[in-house]
Formats: sequence, C-alpha cells, structure tokens
Amino acid sequence: MHNLRNYILFLAILGMGLSSCSDFRKIQKSDDWEKKYDAAIQYFEQEEYYKSSVLLEQILPIIKGSAKAEKANFLYAYTYYHEQSYLLASHYFKTFYDTYGRSDLAEEARFMYGYSLYMDSPRYNLEQTSSKQAIVALQGFINRFPQSEFVPKATQALDDLQVKLEKKAYEKAFLYYKLKKFQTGEYLKAALVAFDNFQDDYPDSKYVEEIRYLEIEAMYKLAEVSIASKKKERYTEAIRFYQDFIETYENSEFLKKAEKIYESSLNEIRKLNT
Repeated sequence: MHNLRNYILFLAILGMGLSSCSDFRKIQKSDDWEKKYDAAIQYFEQEEYYKSSVLLEQILPIIKGSAKAEKANFLYAYTYYHEQSYLLASHYFKTFYDTYGRSDLAEEARFMYGYSLYMDSPRYNLEQTSSKQAIVALQGFINRFPQSEFVPKATQALDDLQVKLEKKAYEKAFLYYKLKKFQTGEYLKAALVAFDNFQDDYPDSKYVEEIRYLEIEAMYKLAEVSIASKKKERYTEAIRFYQDFIETYENSEFLKKAEKIYESSLNEIRKLNT
C-alpha cells in the first residue's frame, strides 16, 4: 500500500512537471512579448532562473528603450548569477550600470559586478585574473558608494581575495625551497627576489616571519655555492638578515635554525679570513 501511494505521488509530480514544461514551451513560442515578460518575472520569483533567462533573452531586443527594459535587464543579469555563470553575470551587471547609470538599481548592479567576479575567483593555486579584477571592481564600488548597504559584504569579499592572492604569492616564493634539487646560484637569487617582493606586497602577512627566515637560509646557501670572491660578502649578508630577523622575532619558532645559520656563517667567514 505504501509503495502504491509513492507511485501515485510520483506520477502526480511527473504530470505537473510535464505540464509546466508544456506551458513554458507555449510561452517560448508565443509572439506576445508582454506575456513572455510577465512569465519571465514569475519564473524568476519562483527561482526557475533558466526559464526566466530564456524568455528575457527573447524579449530584450524588442523592449529596448521601454519602461520595462530596465527591470528586465537587471533580472537577466541575476539569472546568470543564480545559475552560477558568474563571469556572464558580471558582464551583464556591468552592462546594466553602464546603460542605466541613474537607475535606483545601478548601485546594486555595480556591487554585483564586482561580487560576481569574486564568486568566479578560482582556488588560490590557479590563475588569479578574476580575483584581481574583482579587487579593482569592489574597491571602486566602495570608493563610489562608501555608505552603501553592500559595503560590509564587499569588504569581506576583498579580505577573502587578498588572503587568496597572499597565499598564492607565498606558495610561489616557497616553491624555490620545495624543489631542493634546483637550488643553484641563479635559483637561489630568484628565491631571494621572490621573498623580497612578497614582503613589499604583503608586509602584514602571517607568512612574513617564515619568509624572513627563509631569506636567511637562502642567502647562506647562496654563499655556499658562490665563487670564492663572493662567499664572504654573502655570508655577511646572511648574518645581517639574521640580526634583522631576531630584532623583530626574538621568540620565533625559527630562532634555533636561524642561530645555527648565523654561527655557521661566522665560522665560514673566519675560515675565509685565515
């Protein structure tokens, strides 16, 4: 009996679905743009975003310049956002505020342009073009609408994006140390440049302490593989890095390792002097 009730319920739901699809196809084939417009709004409110976008796409060229075009274009951008087509959503939100700059919806559209790019931003270890574009767009939004209700959400998104870019930069710099077999002189020089750039770009990062320790280690290893005339200069530079490091991080977890490099650098300089 229980299985029979489930089967009847399944048939009822299937029938409703087929009826809904049939209604949508009829509207889609209709020449009545007002009917399509009303149906598109209704589908949007029912969260059937694909159907709404199909109908809106059909009528947007027809209603261009009319009173209803503004709302239709705004909802059209949102259909892509809700369908998780964030790059297309960002495009249509930008098109909206470029076209309807004086609209009451322009502020939200400008925010959603940046936020859609943020949602399109990939994991930190992938190419970050969308992240950088999102940062520019969201910061531009905050600058233009500092009192907007969307500012807290934009600020949080900016923080997330900065963390993502910071982690990618850290991984890129640390890559020189993960691949030990490539620690030649040129590679170590490149590592030192990467460490220096990271500190310039992210001076408040939680990774700076580790990066500054790795800088000591990289300079020491560079001294080891250097020609005789460069060794003393580079061991001395490793000592300078160490001294700068302990002034800032006197209780660092890397302190013992740094002290060993410092002592070894002093010993190597003594050898070179004699």
